[in-house]
Amino acid sequence: MSEHDPELIADSFGPDTQARAAVDLATRGHQIYPVLSADDIRRLRRFAVERRWPDGATVFRACVDSPGMVVVLSGRLLCSRTDALGKRVEVVEYAPGQFSGEVAQLSGRPPLADGVAVGELDALVLDAECLRAVIVAEADLGERLMRAFILRRVQLISNHPGGPILIGPPAHAGLFELENFLSRNAYPYTRRDPETDPEAAELVREHWRNPSDWPLVALPDGFVLKNPTLAEVGRCLGTLPRIERGTVFDVLVVGAGPSGLATAVYAASEGLHVLVLDQRAYGGQAGASARIENFLGFPTGISGRALAGRSYVQALKFGTEIAIPAPATRLLCHERPLKVELEDGTCLQAKSVVLAAGARYRKPDLPDLAQYEGRGVYYWASPVEAKLCRNEPVVLVGGGNSAGQAAVFLAAHASEVHMLVRGPGLAATMSSYLIERIAATPNIHLHVRREIVGLTGDEGGLTSVRCRSRDGGDERDFPARRLFLFIGADPNSDWLRECGVELDDKGFVLTGADTRPEHGARTLETSVDGIFAVGDVRAGSTKRVAAAAGEGAAAVAQIHAYLAELAARS
Repeated sequence: MSEHDPELIADSFGPDTQARAAVDLATRGHQIYPVLSADDIRRLRRFAVERRWPDGATVFRACVDSPGMVVVLSGRLLCSRTDALGKRVEVVEYAPGQFSGEVAQLSGRPPLADGVAVGELDALVLDAECLRAVIVAEADLGERLMRAFILRRVQLISNHPGGPILIGPPAHAGLFELENFLSRNAYPYTRRDPETDPEAAELVREHWRNPSDWPLVALPDGFVLKNPTLAEVGRCLGTLPRIERGTVFDVLVVGAGPSGLATAVYAASEGLHVLVLDQRAYGGQAGASARIENFLGFPTGISGRALAGRSYVQALKFGTEIAIPAPATRLLCHERPLKVELEDGTCLQAKSVVLAAGARYRKPDLPDLAQYEGRGVYYWASPVEAKLCRNEPVVLVGGGNSAGQAAVFLAAHASEVHMLVRGPGLAATMSSYLIERIAATPNIHLHVRREIVGLTGDEGGLTSVRCRSRDGGDERDFPARRLFLFIGADPNSDWLRECGVELDDKGFVLTGADTRPEHGARTLETSVDGIFAVGDVRAGSTKRVAAAAGEGAAAVAQIHAYLAELAARS
């Protein structure tokens, strides 16, 4: 990892690299908590407001409010966290020349720690807009600030987990869903089992009444949620920004995968007001990939989480607003501005909309499938799932690149990986480097021309997977508590039909000459003016991460052309 490359530290975003991150962070104190020079502070002053707090005064509160980045001029700033059990942990005390903040401050979201003045505190304060202006205008100083912010988020996740405490039975699907949501969005959390943890058991005695209350989520302010939705958790933690009524965005991007984030980065960096929505986590399906080895510029490969983390922070750097979880349910395009309606009824307005919603996971036709989802059946393989199958056999279904990456990743954790494919082999559907790696991994067992026909389980979840040969009907049971399904995806386009965006016979969005021959250079515009489609949801797109990112970037020039026409007509 290069000393001077701030982007590479995003490889540590998330618990999959906690051990490596802890070792690396131990040598990076000067980068995590740098001391700014007098010249640095002079350069910051033109962006900042000077403020003063008396000894003991609260400067900011975790998960509540944020003045922005605080640069200490005199006195000290003590940052600490209190968990939902009332335990306070000191994080750091900033001295003159040092500054507070981490990734959350780029978007004005609440901090993850409390800040209190020690002695009379004299400081410069930069709100999110001014902070982003510094990072863009002052390249060298901005790089040091960004490096510190990213490393501090890594430290919060890997060293002293703060954030909410998740409590529930180990096999509970709701608990797994919350853990996956927080993990994939790089939000620190702690998971507690009330059967073995006395403090968690005490919270259960106080707040739990019946099984429908699982899981419990204890927030840092002491409030306990019972079986909350992801949106409820997002609102409490600040992952859903407050959007003023009547706001009209230049660009509203639906989907925070590689194509959507690429659109956001390029559009926001060129001065457009951008909002990105996603129903679960930034990175999309690519964000759940264990390792991407054919992405240009990364000869040793990069995890989907690391690539997603870098793209997310880059989008925030240029002022993109990102709302997660925010499922879009309707697109209303019969009047201008365009409108996108969310699951909770919120209606957002934009001059242009970019459809980057990707695809949803395809599911086999099994009668008991739903009851095991999150309790033994999974559609991606992240570190959260890897912990569940340590030293156990797993079954993985699929023969594409995503399946191959997942098989190799899981093989480092599971005792055996039984890989089932419908065809005669992998050559027709998987890259050769992955085929070679699978063949060289002794605990991956390939079973060709096999398909799943049944699932068996108990109160704890899945216990075995039954499959049969496609040649002779021979059936076999695989004892396994974890089943990973990578059998393809269908376009996430059902919510578009009311708007009249044209789709092909498989549900992919038509663009350019495929829907309007007169489109000319606007090859990514749909049948409806001002609505564009990029990435996996677009008909004819190349289903590769690099291609998706390229389309997302290319769409911005076409959006500019459309907005210019729109302005000329008004």
